[in-house]
Amino acid sequence: MRNAPRGDGWSRRQFILRGAATFGVAGFGLGGGLFARPRFDAYPFSLGVASGDPSADGFVLWTRIATAQSDAAFLPMQGYEVEWIVAEDERLRRVVRSGRGVARADAAHALHVELDGLAPDRWYWYQFRCGDAASPVGRTRTLPAAGASVARLRLALASCQHYEHGYYAAYRHMLGDDLDLVVHVGDYIYEGSWGPQVRRHESAEGASTLAGYRNRHACYKRDPDLQRAHAAYPWLVTWDDHEVSNDYAGLVSAYGEPAPAFAARRAAAYQAWCEHMPLRARSRATLRMYRRFAFGDLAAINLLDDRQYRAAHACAERGEMIDAGTCAELGSPERSLLGTAQQRWLDAGLARGDARWNVVAQQTLVAPFVSRDEAGAARVWADGWDGYPAARARLLGHVAERRIPNVVTLGGDVHAFYACDLKADFADPDSATVATEFVGTSISSQGDDHDARVRDLDLNPHVRAYDGRRRGYLRCDIGHDAWRSDFVALDDATDPRSAARSMRTFHVENGRAGVQA
Repeated sequence: MRNAPRGDGWSRRQFILRGAATFGVAGFGLGGGLFARPRFDAYPFSLGVASGDPSADGFVLWTRIATAQSDAAFLPMQGYEVEWIVAEDERLRRVVRSGRGVARADAAHALHVELDGLAPDRWYWYQFRCGDAASPVGRTRTLPAAGASVARLRLALASCQHYEHGYYAAYRHMLGDDLDLVVHVGDYIYEGSWGPQVRRHESAEGASTLAGYRNRHACYKRDPDLQRAHAAYPWLVTWDDHEVSNDYAGLVSAYGEPAPAFAARRAAAYQAWCEHMPLRARSRATLRMYRRFAFGDLAAINLLDDRQYRAAHACAERGEMIDAGTCAELGSPERSLLGTAQQRWLDAGLARGDARWNVVAQQTLVAPFVSRDEAGAARVWADGWDGYPAARARLLGHVAERRIPNVVTLGGDVHAFYACDLKADFADPDSATVATEFVGTSISSQGDDHDARVRDLDLNPHVRAYDGRRRGYLRCDIGHDAWRSDFVALDDATDPRSAARSMRTFHVENGRAGVQA
């Protein structure tokens, strides 16, 4: 999946390493507007630019008018006209599209530009302007045409980026990876504070209102390494729990909030998230976050939402360790993680089988992970797929029954690296492996109990590799004959200039499910 830029001799790698988020060119020459040209006392594009949800003929561009000092009440209740251009070159000389949009006050002065009619499988560059200010220049791309022969896809998987726990050096290293896109599977922000505080949120108070969630998103978006990664690559995004509240399930709070109050809180959190992500209008309007992205004949990425539709936790209020042997509710076949409509959509997409690799990008660890307490009882984590074993059985049973080849699941949430064989029957170690799983560690969020997990590995032979000691990301290089995953780990997430290295490398062979070292 490679298409070198034409014309001026700059390479994609030069563009990224020189800094996608450098300030841009002279005025666009689009003439007057609906509003008087504003003059800002401070730079209004302090949150950067982003792109996402690419298709074969377009993508979504995003920015928000906000200064470095602004909060949710910064700008007056009026709209701002924002001009934008899209070009075939990074110097923005070969302009292929331009226009204007209104950054409305009721949308936090965010602007989403949804484009179509562009050439497939091509890189583009873009920029915004408001008044006398120009945004950073961003770079994005379209997908290959449906069914087109694609030789390679390279992506990074990110999740769990607690601002207070560390810096985003992982995103700085992604800039040198020559990626096609970034997939973020949740916990983009954290609504509250816990653990170490290497740096501080914009407020000591947790986010629970629309203004609070907007300010929290702005705090994260101002990180320079995160901004550069957004400006360098298109992103596919979905949410997990901390975008709203830790361990919530559907409309059920994990902390006993009354249902009406929690429903209002969730609605506010969802609105702020949609305002700050490069999402298409239909996703923002319907809050349907599960969607599919096809990369020609090479790969189809099924991006899921395992928060909005899930059943309440079994035998627990939140993501606690529960006794799998005594929780009768745990095994109920009616309990769902994805909801009926999303499950049917996923089953149909996987069964269609029109790509070499069938990717399921979702929030957490799909494989079971059993721990033993001091009395020897088996315990599992209520908030993950272990808390919804019937949902996992439905997913993997469908893959096995339909003999769907080359299914690879990607996840985050657990702040650790995993490489797993996904079995038709996990109770039988000799059962057939029907799919492969890779989980990336957190970008910055504090890790789990590495030593305790290592002690339990012998209870989980399907887990082929585990490491919870480092922060970083998962890098995947996908070709027709093989899939390669690298555990890319930072030396120290509390150091903004930390080095990174590939700790382990794993492969999946075309037509052969399971992890190959």
